[in-house]
Amino acid sequence: MFGSADIPGIYVLHPPPPGRLRVAIHVSRTLNQHLPCSTVFHDSSEMLSIEVFSPEGLFGSPHRSLRLTSVYLLRTNCTPYRSILPERIFSFLSYPPLVLGDFNLHYPLADPCCSLFEREFIISTRYFDAAFDIPYHLLNTPGVYTRFPFETISRPSVLDLAFANTALSSLISSWDTALPSPCSDHVPCVITLKPPAIMLPPPTPHWALLNLDAVGKALDTFTTQPCPEGPTPNSLGRWFDISSTRLTSLLTSHASSKCPCPCSKPWWSAHLSSLRRDYHKVATISRLDPSPLNWSNVKSSRRTYFKAIASAKKTHWSDFLSSATPRSLWTAKRFAFGRPP
Repeated sequence: MFGSADIPGIYVLHPPPPGRLRVAIHVSRTLNQHLPCSTVFHDSSEMLSIEVFSPEGLFGSPHRSLRLTSVYLLRTNCTPYRSILPERIFSFLSYPPLVLGDFNLHYPLADPCCSLFEREFIISTRYFDAAFDIPYHLLNTPGVYTRFPFETISRPSVLDLAFANTALSSLISSWDTALPSPCSDHVPCVITLKPPAIMLPPPTPHWALLNLDAVGKALDTFTTQPCPEGPTPNSLGRWFDISSTRLTSLLTSHASSKCPCPCSKPWWSAHLSSLRRDYHKVATISRLDPSPLNWSNVKSSRRTYFKAIASAKKTHWSDFLSSATPRSLWTAKRFAFGRPP
């Protein structure tokens, strides 16, 4: 985050004077040529942000903005015993923010082997709680040191922290300290972003198009291996698995495959598709002939269509809650409250 201002192809952003230069952000001129960037100044000279904009979306996501915030916390003698309040560092944003810098905080989550005094734990807990309430996620790998003091009497520690909110955490590919130290007791922390992986659902048999005549002829000649004599639980289970696999393969071989669209909804049905076709049909007729009768048909069809959608969503949500498991409990809460717990 700090370096020479005369690096070719790089320009430096820092808070305006007066005040000692404690934070700076180096931005590639190539990046600024392709994506517009703007500087966001804060009340404190130990905090600086830049906004990166992209009309097409950043990193393959629907978000068009990214905020990068550099922080340097100084020790003070008044509450919260650091120079910037945690509420000013971790604010709720609907788009991805990345907060990183030298926090001068010790916390068990970042450094599990560190022995803390009670006051240190109370100070760091206030900042981490403020981050987790948004929620922001800690990107550091627990136990990976970011500061190696030159004096041998002090142990390595984790002072350089990086946080990302839920909108950005899915785009984080890695966090590591693979680069050598640039003549400092702190090592560079490299954060790699990647586009979100779109996992398409696997193809499934289209049972509605199953060729029943061909399946019937195949089942007439279908045979299974004889059940083992004096079966044990293992041999019986192995025989059943082989027979079940053969039968399933026979059925799927006579059914065409279908690949669900990644945008498809689990609550959608053929009945809703029929209502949608009817609604768009009468809407098209009404646009061509805007008579009161046609407009009345549009309103009636639209009311029926959207009521069916609401009913399908409500039924699917009830079924989802009734079959919820401990593993899917937090997923249900995220759907209900609009953000992860």
